[in-house]
Amino acid sequence: MDYEKVKCLIIGSGPAGYTAAIYASRSNLNPILIEGMQPGGQLTITTEIENYPGYPDGITGTEMMEDLKKQAKRVGADIRSDIVIKASLKEYPFHIATESGKNYEAESVIISTGASAKWLGIESEEKFRGMGVSACATCDGFFYKNQEVGVVGGGDTACEEATYLSNICSKIYLIVRRDELRASKIMQERVAKNPKIEILWNHKPIEILGDNNGVNGVMLENTKTGDIKQIPLTGFFLAIGHHPNSDMFSGQIDIDSNGYIITKNGTSHTNIPGVFAAGDVQDSTYRQAITAAGSGCKAAIDAERFLINRD
Repeated sequence: MDYEKVKCLIIGSGPAGYTAAIYASRSNLNPILIEGMQPGGQLTITTEIENYPGYPDGITGTEMMEDLKKQAKRVGADIRSDIVIKASLKEYPFHIATESGKNYEAESVIISTGASAKWLGIESEEKFRGMGVSACATCDGFFYKNQEVGVVGGGDTACEEATYLSNICSKIYLIVRRDELRASKIMQERVAKNPKIEILWNHKPIEILGDNNGVNGVMLENTKTGDIKQIPLTGFFLAIGHHPNSDMFSGQIDIDSNGYIITKNGTSHTNIPGVFAAGDVQDSTYRQAITAAGSGCKAAIDAERFLINRD
């Protein structure tokens, strides 16, 4: 089998992958970046970004990712539209295979495959994604200042999102399928004491309502009685969890119980020397563009130092 040899192979794009490519290129590692199924990552389905430094007027997620991609290309990164289907990481050098039939032999690998938000799976959710439907309150909450919004979920993430939104929005409906929260006691107490948050127990969304201007309501079904009711709101936030895109690497590198790649002591190092992880695939806490970019920088620097020490 013919392998294309590369010093640094980056799997996945987004802020982590593109930033890693920028730093690796400037370190003369001649990186190849395989963009993956969703070039640019989750931010490409985010409308307006106002919390990333350097963009005083805001920018769309798609535009930001295009800027990062152009910058990575300008400094020499080889960015390829392809999908990695197999990564063999147990033997050095590492072997990577892609959907197009390309095979790579890599001296170092940076995994930046991200994490995907879990969605309800209803048709209207997709229809209004980016038009009132969001999976990130920190990213998009600002656009719903003094408005009524809904948050779906019953865990810590949902309670944190609802609490965060209570500093921005006039009212938050916390929509919970069961008659109890799965969140930690301290988060439950915060939600219960917050006058802006109303918990709708035993309800599940069955349709998101809206028009060409975006979301204007949600239809809920009572999970016990089957009764249907409609609530007016302008923002609808999913907080039912994220799934890190790490399945391909399971059984090869250390992954926690939720699927996140484990990195060592604040670095990008995994348990396999020469394999590094950056961005949301290893970050269950922050999941922000700027933290992903920062971890991509760390991964490239860690990869450079690894390669220097091997020579």
